[in-house]
Amino acid sequence: MSKPVVLVAEELSPATVEALGPDFEVRHVDGTNREELLAALADVDAVLVRSATKMDADAIAAARRLKVIARAGVGLDNVDVQSATRAGVMVVNAPTANITSAAELTVGLLLAAARNIAAADQALKGGEWERSRYAGVELLDKTVGILGLGRIGALVAERLKGFGMRIVAHDPYASPARAGQLGVRLVTLDELLSESDFITVHLPKTPETLGLVGEEALSKVKPTVRIVNTARGGIVDEAALARAVAEGRVAGAGLDVFAREPTTASPLFALNSVVVTPHLGASTHEAQEKAGIAVARSVRQALGGELVPDAVNVASGLIAEEVRPGIPLVEKLGRIFTAVAGAVPALLDVEVRGEITAHGVDVWKLAALKGLFTDVVEDPVTYVNAPVFAEQRGCVVRLVTDPHSGDFRSVTTLRGTLTDGTVVSVSGTLTGPRRVEKLVGVGGYDLEVPLSDHMLVFEYSDRPGIIGTVGRILGDADVNIGGMQVSRQDDRAIGVLSVDSAVPAALAVELSQAIEAKSFSVVDLQD
Repeated sequence: MSKPVVLVAEELSPATVEALGPDFEVRHVDGTNREELLAALADVDAVLVRSATKMDADAIAAARRLKVIARAGVGLDNVDVQSATRAGVMVVNAPTANITSAAELTVGLLLAAARNIAAADQALKGGEWERSRYAGVELLDKTVGILGLGRIGALVAERLKGFGMRIVAHDPYASPARAGQLGVRLVTLDELLSESDFITVHLPKTPETLGLVGEEALSKVKPTVRIVNTARGGIVDEAALARAVAEGRVAGAGLDVFAREPTTASPLFALNSVVVTPHLGASTHEAQEKAGIAVARSVRQALGGELVPDAVNVASGLIAEEVRPGIPLVEKLGRIFTAVAGAVPALLDVEVRGEITAHGVDVWKLAALKGLFTDVVEDPVTYVNAPVFAEQRGCVVRLVTDPHSGDFRSVTTLRGTLTDGTVVSVSGTLTGPRRVEKLVGVGGYDLEVPLSDHMLVFEYSDRPGIIGTVGRILGDADVNIGGMQVSRQDDRAIGVLSVDSAVPAALAVELSQAIEAKSFSVVDLQD
């Protein structure tokens, strides 16, 4: 009996191949050579890549036996996950392999910005000995503000505690208990901006966080503040930061990520008090080896028919065919829940009702949690680390099934109880032969709205003119409405609008104020 074939398409550590073990035939190819890659993929069961090999739709189509694509790293920009999922190919990565490296680089950039290390290095190598010009500041007894208290943010907090720093953090989804364990005081964004001597960013890149550290935020900081970003490019507005540093409103900065990459030109590069690196967060030998070993282990599990910890999609034979189409729906319901609730629940019930309960739907708990945390944490969320994030934030999840579903053949409801006792619920279903994903309930209101990438959900006092006002403001902002539905209960109503483009935070605030909304949520399901 022939062994499964694993294709290694880029240079990986010897430990990666060793971790595969003797049960596989291991082949090698230069993944950057397109012709050689496509030919080599014809009869392989798994392929291991890093960042240079493009596993797009054509490459996946060429691999007729392919079951697993393993990316030895965090990002998946070079892997067409949707095409892989349609082809039944599992995609795995190593989401936690680089967290220590990223945290350590954060500390390094913070120290470099505090002590002007890069500028002094360049000056001395250029023949200048100017000690007074490059005097810096100590970390002892200074306040560091951490934006995002996920895994990397927590590691940074632990390390900076050793420097004798006071640590504050802003993260609406972090539990006070978890923050307390880390010795971190949770504060509002404005408090963090005004109190901090150093600010470090560890947030996911979402429509809400894009440009978060921009002109408005930088107008609230101390002129002695130093800002570090090793998370995602674009969260810090680079042009606004460059102006603030040049004008003396910010003392310095350290950046490893940029809105556009690769980049070799930026107004920040001309500033001596700014230290920059070319996205080196995961670039350590240890991180690369950890990533290789992790994905090798995942390949063994996948080809052995086991549950794969770091799968970013679901293509497991252990999941019934009838259950698979509902997984993306439940994931999206999790994202909608987070947008509507604005918080992580203390208790989340995944209520599955109808014909689908004749099959095992345990994976829907994972799908719900994956969606719940996708726009909450900085780290990539998978079906294995989603329960870890839930545990860290004190979120208990339960599966409730009932063969009776009422109006629909099957319906899934995520019902969450927040820490203040508020109950939030969202419901969805698949309809018709094409299994169209629909939102069929929010907070007790009955609806039937096809899901779209961009949606608005708002509750208001039922009175004439509300929808007209919303339409006028969106029209003035050049945002086109694709569909809408209103549901009413007594003197209250809820509106759900599908729009063709993302709605910026400022426009959402304007809309909410204009209609005096009881609640107003922006839902962005675009990957």
